[in-house]
Amino acid sequence: MSYIMGFVAAVPTVGKEPYRAHAERAAAIFHRHGALRTVEAWGAEVPRGEVTDFHRAVQAKDDETVVFSWIEWPDKATCDTAMEAAMEDMQKEMADGMPFDGKRMIYGGFLSIFEKNGPEA
Repeated sequence: MSYIMGFVAAVPTVGKEPYRAHAERAAAIFHRHGALRTVEAWGAEVPRGEVTDFHRAVQAKDDETVVFSWIEWPDKATCDTAMEAAMEDMQKEMADGMPFDGKRMIYGGFLSIFEKNGPEA
């Protein structure tokens, strides 16, 4: 089963297009290093909770939108090898900076325990 790297970040709401362009460039790098799929999702309905929520997790400000993204890898070994090389490539290609505060991004790696694609035939 696949290995998933998940990310949550706070992005300036007015910076949606620069973020999308950044994500597209980053996706190309990850795919060069073996990623199977990359998804970037712009917050549309992200409720605030009573105890915790996505906004608190990334210390989102009122003028920021929470973004949820993930990269699907064939397995953890591929991800581990690829991420180091991809980060080096990202530093070169993203020398002009990132369109969000990377210090407030949260991320983690997850082993897939269940997968299902579409309705069964």
